[in-house]
Amino acid sequence: MSADTVPARIASTLARTHLVNSIGDGAFYVTFALYFTHVVGLSATRFGLGMSLAWTAGLVAGMPLGHLADRIGPRRAAIALAAGTAVAVAMLPAAHSFPAFLVVICAYGVCQSGLIAARQALLTRLVEPAERTRVRARLQSRINGGLALGSVVGAVALALDTREAYLAVLALDAVAFGVAAFLLSRLPAGPAPAPAPEAERALTVLRDRPYAVLTLLNAVMLLYMPLLSLVLPLWIVAATAAPAWMAAAVLALNTVSVLLFQVRVARRVIDVPSAARTVRTAGLVMLAACAVFAGTAGTASPWLACAALVTAALLQVLAEMLQAAGSWELSFGLAPAGRHGLYQGMYNSGIPLARILGPAALTGLILGYGAAGWLVLGALIAAAAVATVPVARWAARHRPGSPAIPVAPVA
Repeated sequence: MSADTVPARIASTLARTHLVNSIGDGAFYVTFALYFTHVVGLSATRFGLGMSLAWTAGLVAGMPLGHLADRIGPRRAAIALAAGTAVAVAMLPAAHSFPAFLVVICAYGVCQSGLIAARQALLTRLVEPAERTRVRARLQSRINGGLALGSVVGAVALALDTREAYLAVLALDAVAFGVAAFLLSRLPAGPAPAPAPEAERALTVLRDRPYAVLTLLNAVMLLYMPLLSLVLPLWIVAATAAPAWMAAAVLALNTVSVLLFQVRVARRVIDVPSAARTVRTAGLVMLAACAVFAGTAGTASPWLACAALVTAALLQVLAEMLQAAGSWELSFGLAPAGRHGLYQGMYNSGIPLARILGPAALTGLILGYGAAGWLVLGALIAAAAVATVPVARWAARHRPGSPAIPVAPVA
């Protein structure tokens, strides 16, 4: 069975939803910081603090909102949270002070974190277990395509550099989430699993120690998230002979690679054991990427520095695709039936955590310690990836509230 066996209307609607979302997000991410610092007048420190608090709010809200998705159904929750995100973005132009910005951006962070959990839970309702990771990979390719298109829109707004251009981008993102909410409403709710007792359903994930450890290991691996957008541009300018535009080239290479190859990479992941092995491979490839990035500091030739950066970027995006595919399967395959929203809320808490801790941690580590910092980062991610194998085996043996799943060798 292939991903093509997923009903065409469901697959098409899911793809359009993620594409529309990501076009708005791509434009939003490119322009958001400059709008609030250059147009509204927030200091960079206050803007950064507001974003950290927003993702902290999202981190705290992820599990409760995932639990809500299990109770009311993930489709209803996803529609409400997409609409809530649209409203939050639409209110951003009215946030002319730091307190107003803080309120609105925290609402945005909460809705975004909950929406991730709800959409993942909806995917488990609509797609057979054997197809979930491959379908999720197809959606990820759409996300990257949308981000690329959106970033072009954002680049136009940056070139115009007017208040009206920035407001148009915010309006585009708000409309995109509104359209996504409508598209989600076109999906079926999916078969509802037998409900667990309320107390058990709410507390299971907190008692599931191996799943909690997997969540922590996944969060460590997600530290790469601010690497290309924040750390690498600073590294290229400060420590290498490569031209500054290589930062944009590396980001474009990453986006196109995921768009073209994520589905192919995900084909190797068919169950929990293969997912754990794939995550382990991802960590070792990321260690190699960090070692090559570290070596770019000692290259005097701009051409050699560019070649090394491209090599490192290719290794990094391969690790990213492997980690994503393995991580999706682990999060799906080790969550009990009927509690996917709650479990996805916990597992995906690594995303806001990486957004909170990643920028400060990585800039301090890599820009502060240079090549040694790169190697420490690579070793940390590799250690988390290698540890995923025994922890996944442990989690498969202790999967709560569901029939045992096969525990094939993962060594």
